[in-house]
Amino acid sequence: MTSHTGRKVTANLSLTLDGRYNGPGGPHDFGAFAPYVTSEVARDHMTRIWEGATTALLGRINAEGFMGYWPAVAEDDGADPRDRGYAKWLVGAEKVVFSTTLAEAPWERTRVVNAPVVDVVAGLKATGEGDILVNSSASLIKPLLAADLLDRLHLMIFPEIAGGGQRLFDDGLPASTWRLAHQETGELGEIAVVYDRVR
Repeated sequence: MTSHTGRKVTANLSLTLDGRYNGPGGPHDFGAFAPYVTSEVARDHMTRIWEGATTALLGRINAEGFMGYWPAVAEDDGADPRDRGYAKWLVGAEKVVFSTTLAEAPWERTRVVNAPVVDVVAGLKATGEGDILVNSSASLIKPLLAADLLDRLHLMIFPEIAGGGQRLFDDGLPASTWRLAHQETGELGEIAVVYDRVR
């Protein structure tokens, strides 16, 4: 194990009851998620996700979607303060975008890497301070789970069975134990949970 500065590696993702992070329509199918993402519990959960984090890790597709949406929210005085807080954090944070196709970063405070996420995280853990947040990018979360490099999981569980789509927890992951650090249930039955890895 590489020596490191004590930076925690955290990740957030929303899942259906059957463990899917998108619906049967593919990577952009979030129909089952729509009723819940702006609930009070979801917005409070979003604030918990970025507090303490100084670096955001994103896959290219998420980065393009996020950076096309959130900078305007950061400037919107009428936006929910929790949305605006997250937006300002995302714009100002160090961002590492994983891509095999982008040659350069189209956003400020961003570097593009074409390297295994496990190697990049090991490097980030050895320098700097603050948490490293893998921001809603399952393509990055999965290899980090497989390498047992995640220290905290922020999950939103929505009371929908998608019946298809991609799952976060694939067979073959190393066995691990997690401690419930926070739990909150919303009026629509959505549940925000935070789990810390027990080592």
